[in-house]
Amino acid sequence: QVQLVESGGGLVQAGGSLRLSCAASGSIFSINAMGWYRQAPGKQRELVAAITIGGITNYADSVKGRFTISRDNAKNTVYLQMNSLKPEDTAVYYCNAVVRIVTTTVSYNYWGQGTQVTVSS
Repeated sequence: QVQLVESGGGLVQAGGSLRLSCAASGSIFSINAMGWYRQAPGKQRELVAAITIGGITNYADSVKGRFTISRDNAKNTVYLQMNSLKPEDTAVYYCNAVVRIVTTTVSYNYWGQGTQVTVSS
């Protein structure tokens, strides 16, 4: 019913920047929170940043001051601008959205397929 499509991952040198995008489509009435998670090999998936429909943001301590999350509600799209990247930022990054489906009052949690971010030292 809802698809999340991510783009923007890749290989970058330490200190560089990348911008991730995630577009939601389907039977969407509204999107409450949107966010980015990441999972490095051998580690649990962790929250990187999240943003509410009203624009309130939340960041992991490890990315504060380096990453910026934003969203375009008209396009159902969330972005993650990543600056001053470090090798420890290397992971698969997943988009997440809490979506209220058309014709219901229930919200569901959706995930993108993931995009690889690799930061070389």
